[in-house]
Amino acid sequence: MTSSRPYLIRALNEWILDNQLTPYLLVDAEMPGVEVPARYVDKGKIVLNINPLAISNLQIANDHIAFSARFAGTPMQVYIPIMAVLAIYAQENGHGMMFNEDEEQPPPETPDDGPVRGGRPSLKVVK
Repeated sequence: MTSSRPYLIRALNEWILDNQLTPYLLVDAEMPGVEVPARYVDKGKIVLNINPLAISNLQIANDHIAFSARFAGTPMQVYIPIMAVLAIYAQENGHGMMFNEDEEQPPPETPDDGPVRGGRPSLKVVK
């Protein structure tokens, strides 16, 4: 299945805006592909205001978030891979959602040496 993260981000963004609050994103700025102003990164994270009054051309796609914004008067195009989003929340009250950093890891592969047995685990001495 595809990741639920972009769908949840879109829904929570709409919910926050419908309640006349300010949506903020917490982003892992050290993840590959993140394009944010480095001078505002603190301990590898950045908080971004995505209120339509603060940014323009917001795109929340299934694999990224992109928008135009001004930082200290300088225009910048922001690009965030969807997996770099750690949380979306309302600035005024903190309501929103945090995401697991390892959420999209594929399930571990099991050895293909027969059916999975239940019961007690056993150990084997290998010399």
